[in-house]
Amino acid sequence: MAPQRNTGTDAEAELPQYAGHYRLESCLGSGGMGVVHLARSTSGMKLAVKVVHAEFARDPEFRGRFRQEVAAARRVSGAFTASVVDADPEAERPWMATLFIPGPTLSEQVKRKGPMTPGQLRRLMAGLAEALRDIHRVGVVHRDLKPSNVLLAEDGPKVIDFGISRPKDSELRTETGKLIGTPPFMAPEQFRRPREVGPAADVFALGSVMVHAATGRGPFDSDSPYVVAYQVVHDEPELTGVPDGLAPLVRRCLAKEPADRPTPDELMRELRSVAASYDTQAFIPAQRTSPDGPAPAAHGRPEPAGRRPVRRAGRRRAVLGAGALGLALTGALAVAGLTGLFDGGGPAPKEEGAPTLTAASSGWTARPAAGGRGMPQCAYGAGKVLCARPGAVFALDPTDGGLLWRRSVGTRTTSGPPVVAGGLVQPYTDGGSRLAGLDPATGEEVWRRRLPTGTTVRYAGGTALLTAADGTVTGVDGATGATRWRGTVPGGGPPSFVTFPGAGDGTAYATRTSADGSSTRVSAVDAGTGRVLWDVRLRGWLKPFARADGSVFFLAVDSGYGAEEIVRYTPGSGVTRRVALPAVLDGAHATVHGNVVYVLAAGGSLDAVDTASGRHLWHLETSVSRGSQPVALGERVYLTAGDGRLLAVDAREGRLVGQTPARLGADSDRVMSVPPAPVPVGGRICATAPDGTVFAVDGGSPTHW
Repeated sequence: MAPQRNTGTDAEAELPQYAGHYRLESCLGSGGMGVVHLARSTSGMKLAVKVVHAEFARDPEFRGRFRQEVAAARRVSGAFTASVVDADPEAERPWMATLFIPGPTLSEQVKRKGPMTPGQLRRLMAGLAEALRDIHRVGVVHRDLKPSNVLLAEDGPKVIDFGISRPKDSELRTETGKLIGTPPFMAPEQFRRPREVGPAADVFALGSVMVHAATGRGPFDSDSPYVVAYQVVHDEPELTGVPDGLAPLVRRCLAKEPADRPTPDELMRELRSVAASYDTQAFIPAQRTSPDGPAPAAHGRPEPAGRRPVRRAGRRRAVLGAGALGLALTGALAVAGLTGLFDGGGPAPKEEGAPTLTAASSGWTARPAAGGRGMPQCAYGAGKVLCARPGAVFALDPTDGGLLWRRSVGTRTTSGPPVVAGGLVQPYTDGGSRLAGLDPATGEEVWRRRLPTGTTVRYAGGTALLTAADGTVTGVDGATGATRWRGTVPGGGPPSFVTFPGAGDGTAYATRTSADGSSTRVSAVDAGTGRVLWDVRLRGWLKPFARADGSVFFLAVDSGYGAEEIVRYTPGSGVTRRVALPAVLDGAHATVHGNVVYVLAAGGSLDAVDTASGRHLWHLETSVSRGSQPVALGERVYLTAGDGRLLAVDAREGRLVGQTPARLGADSDRVMSVPPAPVPVGGRICATAPDGTVFAVDGGSPTHW
């Protein structure tokens, strides 16, 4: 993930070693509220451990919500859910451990394999009905049943993620004026009477999930969540493509009135009566394997991009008043890439490990040697394309993609591509045990420095900022590895630094959000000296994403990490300008060019907003389920998809003007939560793909990609 940061919490930056007495082996995925890790019990049993982000652990309201999730998950642990093994909602970093369940989500399965067969659909519906029966028997209403919350295990579907579920005897109530759920899978009463939502709402969601499984779309589909909300309440569902034998039952599940819907027990009885007309072929694909066994494929992993059998409109969240559309918590977690610490290396011999190159008139493709996994993360510096991939950091010639040098690394995490600080190449690492500077000409190590466990690292100008768990910040000279200064930043506690490569003046921005999310303190720090340049408290929960024309740009987010506003703060004048986004956008990433901000949401919607006039310029559905931070350059906006596609959009008209083919590869099951951003290099645009390739195309001719 690129060091130029925006909304979303950095899973790699806060990877603890243990949750309770469970050692965390790897990160399965990250969402707005927490990180899910693969772990093992003392006896070797595989577990999925959800650890709450540090900033939410300080929020009493969120802690109450997490306690409720743990309580609900404990109640429903059984054959149709991921059983809770252990939990500590009162820990400094609250956590919950459940059994690890290998298998894709329903959302992933439909995206990769297309709609299910009639037999598979009947088995899915029966399994979900059984799951809801058990969930409702213990007095819990899930309230967010959707394809990404259904795991397709070998022995049938499992329902996961009880983050917004409510036992009937819960004292935690929906906030007045807000609803919680995902619009295309919410029942009418969730919009009209949120305090009266009962088990029948889950049956309505089951009907919507079945339509998705049968067709690749929902029964109520629109680009706008507001339109979806209206359709759910007033319109009849679109069931074209649902098998005739199941359509009447699905239609009953989607009845507007809760009393008109079948109960889970009634669903199972009716499904038994039609079972003979369907085959019962399992819907689980062959399990993917790795040297350590099946690849992690569960517990909220993102939807790996691949061939899309049906083009679907992007899912966009919105928050409306009571009786209208509520807060949609998509909560998609994603598997992060892994890179590591140095264990030797140097200039790479051409005959072994050099990329094979495919020449083009104005582009190139570099295919790395065998070994390593995941999408390379690249940047341009010292006249080279500098990349990091699990197992290696390497430099490519920007003119033809030729390998200049490569250095082997271990398996610790990194949060972005290498950077050039103090004239040396430095892998962008968080939580590692060593920091090092490499000669950009050869890749040889010039200096090395040990880091305390849990140290986070950010680079600004020629300085590395090391932040310890106690809040102490150390400025390290990128040229020598020596300490320049040590101190703290106003506000108390460890600051969360954001830096913008290319800004050139070595300024880092420390942000601290108040416990209730009502304000954010922003401190601009000279990374070279530790001097605070300015310090201001701004309204709202703000996430910096860019600096341009003397202003710092933020996305204002809600408690579910959905972006609501663009905030432009100019420290020279102290002027703050706010522009509302057209809807609350999940998992948003943004960039700015001139006065125009381009915001890409997790569902693939790309919006252009003029911060000078406050006008919404255009909206485009890109079909990218989770894209990179967009890059605006001239008349184009570029972004990378998780399947390795590079897309170009006309910045003035909002039209897709070109895209490269997908490059999935054998390791496409390990999808990064945020793909690496494209890298402008002269007139070319460089990008990377899951198959390990690094490629460059002519930025001026996207129609020929």
